Amino acid sequence: MNNCRACDNVLEEPFLSLGNSPLSNAYLSKDDLNRMEPYYPLEVYVCERCFLVQLEEFETAKNIFSSDYAYFSSYSESWLRHCREYTEMMINRFSFDRNSFVIEIASNDGYLLQYFKQHNIPILGIEPATNIAKVSTGKGIPTDIAFFDTSYARRMVKDNKLADLIIGNNVLAHNPDLNDFVEALKIALKPGGVITIEFPHLLRLIEGNQFDTIYHEHFSYFSFHTVQRLFALHDLELFDAEEIPTHGGSLRIYARHKAVSSEQLAVSSNIINIISKEIDAGLDQFKIYQSFGKKVEKIKRDILNFLIQAKEEGKTIVGYGAPAKGNTLLNYCGIRTDFLDYTVDRNPHKQNKYLPGTHIPIKHPDKIKEDKPDYVLILPWNIKDEIMKQMDYIREWGGKFIIPIPEIKVL
Repeated sequence: MNNCRACDNVLEEPFLSLGNSPLSNAYLSKDDLNRMEPYYPLEVYVCERCFLVQLEEFETAKNIFSSDYAYFSSYSESWLRHCREYTEMMINRFSFDRNSFVIEIASNDGYLLQYFKQHNIPILGIEPATNIAKVSTGKGIPTDIAFFDTSYARRMVKDNKLADLIIGNNVLAHNPDLNDFVEALKIALKPGGVITIEFPHLLRLIEGNQFDTIYHEHFSYFSFHTVQRLFALHDLELFDAEEIPTHGGSLRIYARHKAVSSEQLAVSSNIINIISKEIDAGLDQFKIYQSFGKKVEKIKRDILNFLIQAKEEGKTIVGYGAPAKGNTLLNYCGIRTDFLDYTVDRNPHKQNKYLPGTHIPIKHPDKIKEDKPDYVLILPWNIKDEIMKQMDYIREWGGKFIIPIPEIKVL
């Protein structure tokens, strides 16, 4: 690891070591199983100057996201509800209408912009994954197949297509060139426009032992303080922020041009409250970063101890979901088909493939009804309530759910 991607400070302070792992979204076909699979170090560092937690870039974002990407946002009902509520809130708060222009970076399959379209608000999605962008276009969502960067933003200026609202949900961590990305936001935003960015909160990652949210596709992990500093470097001011429950605890930040001031865009007291929480938790000191690794090692032992005991008792265990976070957990813990017979996923683009590294097969959810396993390990634990409601029928044969994070629980 060399320099911090936010402030260029030399990185020397380790945060967490998760060994070596393949790319978490590199799902395998049957023909791939006997081929060499690339593994990369999951070594995480924290910057001593700006406290950005980050990985080294072993694989480019272009190679990760621009081809046959398997993550589709529309398969989670709770996530769609979150996006629908966000849309209504933003329209009511900032009075966006048919004279406004809304863009979303990493717009995926149109999961969010569809709700702005229902209000006849002009929209544009920017999505680098060709296969996903085609799905979005098929829904009637205008979508550019592109990466959002300063070059793209300057084309927006040239075409007189600056945005009243720029949305970036869970995309900040996916960009290895943070300064270019934030500068692009500034270039593409109208003088009185608003940016909202959602990202998993580093505070929740540490407090909730959410080590599985660390994988190569996520280059960086953010506190509010770090993001505030990053945006300020590009003359963008964070004027509001909210703590939201998505992905195990996220932040939604609101940004504007620093030179713009109005009552509607005045700085909220929420900013001070969130900074105070981070300071109270010790995010401005190295002690909390240095102790995290030991907590993660204990979780690994607890998970393995439970699974070993269950298998010794002759119990059957399957997984639910094939999320990227699940692949970090399974590879770090060394959980393969000797513990987990298979996992299931509602996303047909993942079914009949295999998890990277562990080679656990991915089946249709109906497979659980057929086999009646004793335990279902919920890998996307952040939507466990939604999944447990969908799969409540396992209670009929005495089946139970295993929740691995923040600590192993059987429900």
